[in-house]
Amino acid sequence: MNPTTRWTALACLGSAAFLAGCTTVGAPSPGRSSVTPGPTITSTVAPDAAVRVAERYRKSGGEKDVYGIQRRSGPDGVPLLIVWTHDPDQDAEIFDDLKGSITGYLEREEGLSLRRGYLMDVFGPDGALQHRLDARQ
Repeated sequence: MNPTTRWTALACLGSAAFLAGCTTVGAPSPGRSSVTPGPTITSTVAPDAAVRVAERYRKSGGEKDVYGIQRRSGPDGVPLLIVWTHDPDQDAEIFDDLKGSITGYLEREEGLSLRRGYLMDVFGPDGALQHRLDARQ
């Protein structure tokens, strides 16, 4: 294979991996149902109901950059939390603070039970997945 063809092939493979939205989702634990990974990109516009939850969250002292919080039923009825934020920072420490703030608010103010754990996806200002967490018990 000549050098030009080799570089073209490598560029195509790299582009395919990038466009596939490679994310690292841990393998399920024994006895835990397998979860199909969710989207790695979403609209930058949160649904109206998610915007209203985020407004209540911010009014109670939550992070100002959060503009959408959606609750869905995940696998086996475990809550799936989808969060939209204007903050482009993907730092793990910031995410730890954010997840604690959101889950605390949802339990305390919205009556959400997290006794069996939860799943959380956080999407950034460009709609790209910033964090995916499986915190099921």
